[in-house]
Amino acid sequence: MTQPQKANQQLKTRHQPLRRCVGCKEMKEKSQVIRISLGKDGDMNVDPTGKMHGRAAYICQNSSCLESAKKIRGLERSFKRSVPPEIYEEIAKQMEMFL
Repeated sequence: MTQPQKANQQLKTRHQPLRRCVGCKEMKEKSQVIRISLGKDGDMNVDPTGKMHGRAAYICQNSSCLESAKKIRGLERSFKRSVPPEIYEEIAKQMEMFL
């Protein structure tokens, strides 16, 4: 590999996947949203690592999106089932950690 090829490889930035927030419906980078996963066994969990198996929904890291998601029932629509209040509390705690 020649010097210019090595320099070009170092300048390339990695692609950041985009995810849609269930509260505000905006597309954000995966690193800017909180992931909520629904496992095959039906358990819902806030997934700080982003690596749990199962279906997922995403919420921005601000409280207005959480309130909007509650109001328009965004998580319920994404998972096609009711969401326990503990999940909303855990999301709020996760948001506090990001601030």
